[in-house]
Amino acid sequence: MLPHNLLKLLPKICCKTIFKKAQRLLIHDNDKKLQEEKLVRKSKIPAATIIRLSVYQRYLKKLLARGVKVVSSQDLASQANVNPAQLRKDLSYFGRFGVRGVGYCVSTLLQSISSILGVIEERSVILVGAGPITQALLRHPGFAQQGYHFEAVFDVDEKNIGKSLENGMKVLPLSELPRLVKEKNVELAVIAVPSDQSQEVGNILVDAGIKGILSFSPNRIKVPKNVSIQYVDFTILLDSLTYNISKGRKEGETKSTEKEVQKLKWGSEHSWPVVQSNSNGYSISYSS
Repeated sequence: MLPHNLLKLLPKICCKTIFKKAQRLLIHDNDKKLQEEKLVRKSKIPAATIIRLSVYQRYLKKLLARGVKVVSSQDLASQANVNPAQLRKDLSYFGRFGVRGVGYCVSTLLQSISSILGVIEERSVILVGAGPITQALLRHPGFAQQGYHFEAVFDVDEKNIGKSLENGMKVLPLSELPRLVKEKNVELAVIAVPSDQSQEVGNILVDAGIKGILSFSPNRIKVPKNVSIQYVDFTILLDSLTYNISKGRKEGETKSTEKEVQKLKWGSEHSWPVVQSNSNGYSISYSS
């Protein structure tokens, strides 16, 4: 039998134990809720946000090269033609960054955004189609600066097989694509072939293990849900421009003042007409 003084303390001891257990459960539930909220936020990331992250990253690189240590939200947001509130909203999808009233540490934010975009390490890319688009891409220095390395060029036309391109790269047959993708651990590919060949090429890329496709073909390619695909169609961009011009004429707008130009939203100036399948749990929409 327990001593009388210990019996008096027993209810308090039990209460403290229950309280501690309840506290632990509460903390666990809160952590679980936070994780669920993060997953919900991640699942609704707008496509325009991903594009803006790339713009933020490029400006941060320039600042770092100039030796700038800290950047304000106002300055960073202005480079992407958005307001600071939009910048903070974009970043909030991925965590908390910066210090209120101070700004963002350039190197830290650059590293974080690069990690989010998955461009910390150099990425190998293959190109299918040896036409003018591919040759223009090979000449563009921006890809290497952003960490993208063109590994090889393939073509479906036998007449192009073996041809040397401007950078010394030789056009390879599609039969060698699966082997090279596996050997070089390539996950990204660019399709620049005629529309009637795009689905066949897409199937070959998917079967080889490619996870991300950039297509210059206007035809929509069917791919599995674990493969992301984006389309680049310059005619859609031109359609968007002609619509804005026509709309301006109808509304009697002959010219925009400098103040009005500054008020233009991201969606009307910089959005890129892309469509992608679900990948890595993200369901990317077109809203800004």
